[in-house]
Amino acid sequence: MISPERGRPTRPSSPRSPRRTGSTRISGGEGRPRHESIRRSLQGVAETVALLEEAEAIALPFVVLGELRAGFAHGRREAENERVLRRFLLKDGVRVVLADDQTTIHYASVFRQLRKQGTPISTNDIWLAALVLQHNLGPHARDKPFDHLPQLVRV
Repeated sequence: MISPERGRPTRPSSPRSPRRTGSTRISGGEGRPRHESIRRSLQGVAETVALLEEAEAIALPFVVLGELRAGFAHGRREAENERVLRRFLLKDGVRVVLADDQTTIHYASVFRQLRKQGTPISTNDIWLAALVLQHNLGPHARDKPFDHLPQLVRV
């Protein structure tokens, strides 16, 4: 997520920073855990790295944080990954975006839109879309489910 102005990168980072993994909003395809997709998607993706190098602030949705930790718990390097993630979360300009009452209003709106369109997406992706809309974030997502939400202006 890029914050707060859509399309404007907002936090510098080094190419080797854990920010490359933790700060993007990339989800897995059907049947594919999101953390695996993040790793695969970011290997050699110069556009993502460049965008994050220029960012002044990075918003990490609570859903992505939970999915990362679920992936860590399932992997062989849980402690190491958790240490890297904690260091990343302590960096200036990095924040975790939480859901609140306003988020639920956006969630309901996105849910209704998708249902009317006949284009359902995962519950986690609806939460992500709701947070993006609520906080006027510019998600860096290449997922097909977000193609059904033209109001999300991707960076």
